[in-house]
Amino acid sequence: MRKRSRSSPSKGIDIVAMAFELTGAVTRFVGHARRFFYEVMLSGHHCTRCGGRLAMIAESRCRCTSCGAILDPTAAFQRCSACGGKPRLRVRRYRCQGCGRDVQSSFVFDGMVFDQEYFRQRMAESRQRKQERRLQCRRKVVEERSGQVDVPSADIQSVPGLVDALNQLSSGIDLAPLLPLCKGFDLNRYQAHILAHIEDDEERFDTIPPLDPDRRLDRIWRFIAIIFLAHAGQVEIQQEGRTITVRRHEAH
Repeated sequence: MRKRSRSSPSKGIDIVAMAFELTGAVTRFVGHARRFFYEVMLSGHHCTRCGGRLAMIAESRCRCTSCGAILDPTAAFQRCSACGGKPRLRVRRYRCQGCGRDVQSSFVFDGMVFDQEYFRQRMAESRQRKQERRLQCRRKVVEERSGQVDVPSADIQSVPGLVDALNQLSSGIDLAPLLPLCKGFDLNRYQAHILAHIEDDEERFDTIPPLDPDRRLDRIWRFIAIIFLAHAGQVEIQQEGRTITVRRHEAH
C-alpha cells in the first residue's frame, strides 16, 4: 500500500500588493480613457484665433498648440439643445444665455468645472467684509472707552411686576407643547436638502421647497435646520425686513 505524498503548502497571496497593482492599472486606464475622450471631442474643432490644433489641459479648458491661446470649448463650440443659445459658465455649471436652462458640457470627463472669476470676486468681497467688520469693532472699542462712571445699583422693586416675572422665568419651561414638533424631525435630512438648493448663490428661505406635507411644521423644521447649519459655519443667514436669505459659507 503506497503512502500518500504530502503536498507542499501553497504560498500566501499578497492581497495588499495585488490591490495596489489593481489601483494602478485602473488609474492608468482612466488616464488613457480621459485622453481618448478629449481627443474625440476636440477632433472636429480648431482654435478660434488661428485655426490651430487644440489640446485639453483641464475640464472644459483647452489650449491651442500653435498660438497658445486658452479657451473654454463648451462656451466656444457647444449650444443649448432647446433654443440654440450660447452656454455661459455660472459658478459650477453651464447655463444657456437665451432660455436659462442648464447645459450639460460635452467637454467634461469626470470632474467639475468652476468659474474662477466668480470665486475670486466672492473671496475678495468676503475679505473686504471681514476687514470692514474689524475696523467697525476697533472704532466701537475706541468710542466706548471712557472714564469710570458711578452707576447706581439696580432696584428691581422699582418696576411693578418685575419680581413675579423673573420668578416665572426661573421656575422652568413647560416642554410639553414642543414635543409634537420633534416627532419625525430628521435634522440631517433637512440639512442635506437645504444645502442641495443653495449651491450657486444666496437663496430666499421661502423658495426652498418643503419636505413634509404639513407646510407650517415643515417651515419650522427648515428654519431649525438652517440655524444649525449657520451655527456649524456651513451657511450664512441675512434678513432684510421680512425676507430671509441663506447662502453657503465662503471658504478662503
